[in-house]
Amino acid sequence: MNTLPPLAITQGDPAGIGPEIIAKAFRDAPHAMRGAFVVGEPGTLRRAAACVRRPGVPDLPVAILPSADQAWDIPPRCLPVLPLAGLPADVPFGQTGAQAGRAAADCVVWAAQAALRGEVAGLVTAPLHKESLHAAGVDFPGHTELLQAQAAAHAQVEIARMPVRMMLASDELCTVLVSIHMSLRDAVAAVTLDNVLQTLRIAHAALLHGLGRAPRIGVAGLNPHAGEGGLFGREEIDVIAPAIACARSEGIDASGPWAPDTVFMRARRAPDKPGEFDAVVAMYHDQGLIPVKYLGVDKGVNVTLGLPLVRTSPDHGTAFDIAGTGKADPASLIEAVRWARRLCGA
Repeated sequence: MNTLPPLAITQGDPAGIGPEIIAKAFRDAPHAMRGAFVVGEPGTLRRAAACVRRPGVPDLPVAILPSADQAWDIPPRCLPVLPLAGLPADVPFGQTGAQAGRAAADCVVWAAQAALRGEVAGLVTAPLHKESLHAAGVDFPGHTELLQAQAAAHAQVEIARMPVRMMLASDELCTVLVSIHMSLRDAVAAVTLDNVLQTLRIAHAALLHGLGRAPRIGVAGLNPHAGEGGLFGREEIDVIAPAIACARSEGIDASGPWAPDTVFMRARRAPDKPGEFDAVVAMYHDQGLIPVKYLGVDKGVNVTLGLPLVRTSPDHGTAFDIAGTGKADPASLIEAVRWARRLCGA
């Protein structure tokens, strides 16, 4: 009998590919999915299992869980679902809407609260759609901010005292972002000494736990050539370098700012080359995400750092254009489950 708490997977937006990739993962990677369960609506998961049906392959049965702690008792190649009351069934594929947005958010809130109570080891979130969230009146742009609010409420602190960062991780490259979902103009303004230093502290603490040693962190510049000594901007001189110096005085192994067009190549791990850095701190969303996604969306995993819980997710969206076709690739979700287990110490 396994004594580890189970891992919760949220069903995601029911109009998207989330339920389908979950069904494929439980069917095709049963070892990786052992001890995990889905928070969602059983009919939605049964529909997903039907969408991914293959000739010659046994249908994937859906098992209804009365409680999360029974997830370890479910046999392989079975889809365990913990039903959440009030979720809609038969949401049309490929359409934004308040019903779908509310269902996705409710699953995330339940899983986050269960993790904060210690009832689950962590959560893996299937994709949701930001327009549907907005239509449902959920006043957060995505998973990260919603989870931050839940954690802050649990700790009874203001959201500002629960700083979080996004890390996009793969076996080849990990990047941590100073800012997440905001306009490029606002993201540049967010490159402050405090924000960069806070990012270094959060990245160091999270990776120290995962690696069992102090991580080597490379810091990307904001401007071309990392400012070229002030010719292309002074953010590196006035903001980023001082933040790195402060971090180093605290024992954090950070270096830079390095030219952003080469630092990611230097950090990339390969079988014959470990890479110079365990992670790169990037100054804004696309600067950090493009390199990891270029290496393969199926390999990337979104990890939220700074929370008192483990949360990972696949590195793609709801893919409304192929929802319901059974074509979606579950590889990134499976990687997200593996990363969650790694971060949980399982």
